[in-house]
Amino acid sequence: MIESYGLVVRRLLLRYALPALAAILIVAVAGVPYIDRMLATWFRSDVETRVRLVMNSMEAPLTDLLAAGDVAGLRGYLDRIAGRERLVGALICNSSGTEVVRTAGVPADVRCQRVAAPGERTETLAANVRVGIFRFPLRGGDGQFFQAVLIHDLSYIDRRQTRARAFVLASFVIAIVALAALAGIGFRLLLYTWTRRLLGDLRSRRFLDDIDTAGPSAPLFLRVREVLKELEEQQRQEIEYQENWTPFALQRVVQDHLPDCKMLVVSNREPYVHRLDANGNISVHLPASGMVTAIEPIMRACSGTWIAHGSGSGDRLAVDGRDCVQVPPEDPVYTLRRVWLSEEQEQGYYYGFSTEGLWSLCHMAYVRPAFRERDWLCYQEVNGQFADAVAREAGGGEAVVLIQDFHFALLPKLIRERRVRATIALFWHIPWPTAESFGVCPWRRELLEHMLQADILGFHTLQHCHSFLETVDRYIECRIDHERMAVTIRGHECRVAAYPISIEWPPRWLATTVPPAQAQQQVRERFDIAAEARIVLGVERWDFTKGILERLHAMEALLEKASYLIGKVVLLQVAAPSRSKLSAYQALQEQTLAEVTRINARFATAHWRPIVLLAEHQEPPQVFELYRACDVLIVNSLHDGMNLVSKEFVAARDDEDGVLILSTLAGASREMHEALLVNPYDIGETARAIAAALEMPREERCKRMRLMRHTVAQNNVYRWAGRMLIDIARIRQRRTLANWRDKAQL
Repeated sequence: MIESYGLVVRRLLLRYALPALAAILIVAVAGVPYIDRMLATWFRSDVETRVRLVMNSMEAPLTDLLAAGDVAGLRGYLDRIAGRERLVGALICNSSGTEVVRTAGVPADVRCQRVAAPGERTETLAANVRVGIFRFPLRGGDGQFFQAVLIHDLSYIDRRQTRARAFVLASFVIAIVALAALAGIGFRLLLYTWTRRLLGDLRSRRFLDDIDTAGPSAPLFLRVREVLKELEEQQRQEIEYQENWTPFALQRVVQDHLPDCKMLVVSNREPYVHRLDANGNISVHLPASGMVTAIEPIMRACSGTWIAHGSGSGDRLAVDGRDCVQVPPEDPVYTLRRVWLSEEQEQGYYYGFSTEGLWSLCHMAYVRPAFRERDWLCYQEVNGQFADAVAREAGGGEAVVLIQDFHFALLPKLIRERRVRATIALFWHIPWPTAESFGVCPWRRELLEHMLQADILGFHTLQHCHSFLETVDRYIECRIDHERMAVTIRGHECRVAAYPISIEWPPRWLATTVPPAQAQQQVRERFDIAAEARIVLGVERWDFTKGILERLHAMEALLEKASYLIGKVVLLQVAAPSRSKLSAYQALQEQTLAEVTRINARFATAHWRPIVLLAEHQEPPQVFELYRACDVLIVNSLHDGMNLVSKEFVAARDDEDGVLILSTLAGASREMHEALLVNPYDIGETARAIAAALEMPREERCKRMRLMRHTVAQNNVYRWAGRMLIDIARIRQRRTLANWRDKAQL
């Protein structure tokens, strides 16, 4: 694995240069005292030699003068000798220890004493000058013994020692500096050569082993190429051939490829909503959202922080001083950071620009999008608030930011402007429109330029990717690499890729759901459905893109053409109210209720009604019970990025029974070919598909369900997240290589 240039330099310094420097310093510290002692011994030996030579030259004249008893001559002779060869003075003593002659330079504390041995030496301080006292025996002319005491200046030894010590230390310092400079120059040249060769190899033939195996850099290149091959193979297997993507496998991807990176998820909808009832009690709910269904298991596996709009009536009461709460409530493993919006902001940003504008624009459901400048200003303001929250949560460290959906198209660039050290992925959960359709948006250029500051732009299908690139090509001045699916704008590269989203496998709600036979009995009792009636299920938010009205009309057409099914089939429709503040959604709900009433009035009998409408939110365990109880699930979305309801249904049917009717305009139809695929706008085709599903034999149902379960199990949400995170890791690796190359070229 390739490390940054600076990191390589630091590691080599720590591993080689610093130990070498430490060894030199140890030698210097240990060697200087040794040399100091050696010089001191050498200088003292030199002094003693000099003194003995002086004494040898003086011995005969002194003996003659002492034998003659010429004290005056003796004093004159010694005065002439003192001051030469650093001789400070001299003292002559008789055998009884009485002074005979003392010159002026002899220190006062030097006295006569019995001679212990010839040349006996002591040291003392005289006038703060260190002197050596050397004693020699003398024989007088009449056989009398005398003692000659010579006082020698030793201070020059200290001066010479100091100069010699400074010279030795300076020599060591110069040697160290010269060695370091030579090593640095050599290391820089060697590293520069290796870097150029390695980067050239990476750009061209990649990992080929055609290098000079006898060269000095061969071991490094062989090892780097070996590691790169292993990494490439590992990533290829993880992406293409991994059959069992689990939470543990996803954790390994994060640990191996994104160590020390904070995981931040940003979405409008929060994974857990705290609601306050009339009695002041707080309860926790899971919102009806395919995005939450997909992302929440990933956060359970990887931890991190989820930043979302706090919309629940009890959300403010549940958070701490940082507006955070640990979730899931039963077993907290990650942090939910809530961002507060005013009612005006929510109206303009969410209901206005996001829903009436972008949602309508991106879905081919023929609802005219509405773009208002005040909504656009709110959208910008809220995206800025979320960018501030991301910057605070990221701190100064490295982060991976996974932005979810069209609510935050401006966020990538806003995060960059806040100098966050992050690798950013923006996943677009809804379809991307054609270039002509997107041109309706007055702020198309601003949206595209902000989105392209992400490192990765993810869509559900390749068709959406190509539509996006076509849109960028039409409205933005940039460079598009269609082969690599990459867009370069102002030096920044954004990769566009398809990541079909999915659900966790196995779904955790399955363990708490009753068996299919028991579930069917409970559902029949709850909704008063006769035992002989087959159950056709529809589950979605109450949205105009979900084809709820078309489904009701298909049910009506079925009963018209197959009257024998009257009393024998029931459409159980779950419609969770959504965006009820908007007039388009209010009109849809009113029209749906009117159509249900009309169709039931037309076909109902005393003990049977063809349509049962459940117009309220259902928690996941209740939804999974419905999945296991129904005979047919119908997903006839008019336009859908993926649709996870179809995958949840397949995951819930561990009995390998049930039939899925799926819209060709839902992204899930690209994966689950074994479903009965229908054009949702063709009411007759949808009616015939319901009839075919009800008549399909058990063996055929099992074959289809088994294949679809294998597809969902293999391509689960952990694989979806793993592919995206591995691509993020690759981008970070390439960025490291680029930084290394740039530094090497300085």
